[in-house]
Amino acid sequence: MKDYLLLFRGGLNFQTAAPDQLQQTLGKWKDWIDMLTTDGRYGGGQRVTRTGKVLRGKSIVVTEGPYAEGEIVGGHITLKANSIDEAVEIAKGCPIFNFDGICEVREIAV
Repeated sequence: MKDYLLLFRGGLNFQTAAPDQLQQTLGKWKDWIDMLTTDGRYGGGQRVTRTGKVLRGKSIVVTEGPYAEGEIVGGHITLKANSIDEAVEIAKGCPIFNFDGICEVREIAV
């Protein structure tokens, strides 16, 4: 099996969500992660804050986030799959899609 990185963008705003919506959504995330863990595919991951800093260019210019390039990365996980197509199929079960979020699947280079 190969390792894949799933980057999550958009989805539910955890800072402004109603408490019941937040609890329900976190339950769905827990169920999905538990399934990946039971299947031996979960490699770890975390939610990240909505703010940060971006470094770019030869002169290393530092700017504040959020990031003009697109949706803010909200978290990541790693998982094991036999191919990128299989990783994509697994990612389709992610709860982020309930809130029109984005999941980017990338193979981790060895």
